[in-house]
Amino acid sequence: MNVVIIEDEKPAARRLNRMLTDVGMHVETMLHSVEEAVNWFHNNEHPDLLFLDIQLSDGLSFEIFEEVEVKSAIIFTTAYDEYALKAFKLNSVDYLLKPIDVDELENAINQFKKLQASSSKPSFDLEQLKTLILPSQKEYKKRFTVKIGQHLKMIPIESVECFYSENKATQMHTTDNRSYVIEESLETLEKNLNPAQFFRVSRKYYVNITAIKDIISYSNSRLKIILNSFSESEIIVSRERVKDFKNWIA
Repeated sequence: MNVVIIEDEKPAARRLNRMLTDVGMHVETMLHSVEEAVNWFHNNEHPDLLFLDIQLSDGLSFEIFEEVEVKSAIIFTTAYDEYALKAFKLNSVDYLLKPIDVDELENAINQFKKLQASSSKPSFDLEQLKTLILPSQKEYKKRFTVKIGQHLKMIPIESVECFYSENKATQMHTTDNRSYVIEESLETLEKNLNPAQFFRVSRKYYVNITAIKDIISYSNSRLKIILNSFSESEIIVSRERVKDFKNWIA
């Protein structure tokens, strides 16, 4: 039985690959984007079973079905909430909630094998799934407004190198090497920043992945981060966050 994994987070894809191998499944390949998947399906025989993440780096995985008539059975891997997951049950599509549990993985595979033995193939309404899933996607902060004298300045999120806490205030440092005080706390920012773009490396610092110039090994199994322009103080990845940080930049 051939399996293909489509997952943009490479550590998650590798983990699922190991889990499937451990339960006796053959993973033919791992794909990481809509474009890569479409090209692969156009040039290869479709697998028996497809493990498919909903949100990929270049769009929703549903876009694959708009370009290719996928002939494989599908198990979605998702981090969406319970409301959105009802769509899968209504459409007879199995799913695994991230982080994937071994027992749940084996149960999903067993269900697929039963369907395969009975020659019945689950079907789903793609448009209904998209309608139910899309509204649940979180909108992240796109810009900040800061006051400079009597003026208000809008700063796009792409221009932010990092956020940091200083003297009980939250500072925002930008690519033009300026810092501004903002009203949001780091805890509030944690809920409103795109986790693919920003990571809280310690209690004091939140960094933009595009602003990282260098990463250096530091004492006590920690890491030191050098940003493109920020030089106010050292940015150290706390020891308990090093593993998650490495997964984030992978």
